[in-house]
Amino acid sequence: MVNSQMVHDFDEIIPREGTDAIKTDRVKDACGTDDLLPMWVADMDFRTPPFVMNAIRKRMEQGIMGYTCQNPPYYESICRWNKAQYGVDVTREMLCYVPGVVSGIFLAVQAFTEKGDSVLIQEPVYHPFSSVPETCGRKVVQSSLRRTETSFEMDFDRLRQDIKGCKLMVLCNPHNPGGICWSREDLQEVARICAEEGVVVVSDEIHCDMLYHGRKHIPFASVSDEARRISITLQAPTKTFNLPGIVAAHAIVYDERLRHRYFHYIWGTDQDLGNVFACDCVMACYSDEGRAWKQQMLDYVWGNIDLLVRRLSEECPEIRPIVPDASFLVFLDCTALGFAKQSELEHFFAFDAKVGMNGGAMFGKGGTGFMRINVGCPRSVVNEAIDRIVRTSLDKEVKHNQTLLLPA
Repeated sequence: MVNSQMVHDFDEIIPREGTDAIKTDRVKDACGTDDLLPMWVADMDFRTPPFVMNAIRKRMEQGIMGYTCQNPPYYESICRWNKAQYGVDVTREMLCYVPGVVSGIFLAVQAFTEKGDSVLIQEPVYHPFSSVPETCGRKVVQSSLRRTETSFEMDFDRLRQDIKGCKLMVLCNPHNPGGICWSREDLQEVARICAEEGVVVVSDEIHCDMLYHGRKHIPFASVSDEARRISITLQAPTKTFNLPGIVAAHAIVYDERLRHRYFHYIWGTDQDLGNVFACDCVMACYSDEGRAWKQQMLDYVWGNIDLLVRRLSEECPEIRPIVPDASFLVFLDCTALGFAKQSELEHFFAFDAKVGMNGGAMFGKGGTGFMRINVGCPRSVVNEAIDRIVRTSLDKEVKHNQTLLLPA
């Protein structure tokens, strides 16, 4: 019996410098300086859950780190999790291990398109959506999302035009960096449009377990017969349970024709050979202990998001966060700060405020004027980041006003 009352210490500060962590040890490459709070790479600063660490220790005690296959309990844990969390039926034959969600996208691009073919994405969106197809010699069609007062929304008129001639669409559900949970109606319309054009949809659903306020994730493949027929779903527990260094993802494909083509491409390239710890970690996450830990983590991270939104609204209203439905990432609309160039905005945060974030333009032109901050960290770090941002923004405003008062 799992003790769901167990309290995990998300306030713990765990030093990561000098441990080969990309977030800390590559921050200078990304932000130009390393004397800042690193809040950019999308992994959390919480200790990986004890049940995951126990699974790794047990595997290590066996003493041989050999080639590892996926066992029946691994597949059964994924099927049970999908049924319990999203109310969908997944069977063993629909599943295949993939070496990470981005690799899953790469494999789909290779399996379903040829060089010169067009792949559609909805920017602003997670940057490998464009870099992976481009690296494969495909043409990326940027079908932009439409900015609303508080978030982004799909532009279906534009999608209907842009999808023509495309072979593949990569969908972000939930959306990164916007944290948007697309509605059932939105997903049904995407399925309808893509089915009419004969387009395969690869749905990246890696943030599907990180929804707030009791909201339920809607898998793209679940919204209609059309969606089931044309979709490849990519999932992983690695974001939710903070183990991205363990390459553990899986594809779900309902349609037998798509499944045969995609899985056989994966098997033919030996991409189904799992990390030695992958299956054990997935099974540990998709358990009663995993559910309890996940809920406590979500409650904590939502407290960080609420803190960020509230304090910026009160102390620095020029920065407008898009309040996410999901994920520990928050997209900040900084256009009102008045910087003429994205590079100036990024310099301001890295060199003046000393907070390392992802520049919004990396997600597409619709992200220009934005920054993405990672609040999957102890609350004291979030407060410190806000303090720095507010203080530096006020200094900027004071200097600007003083300049205006100078004689011509």
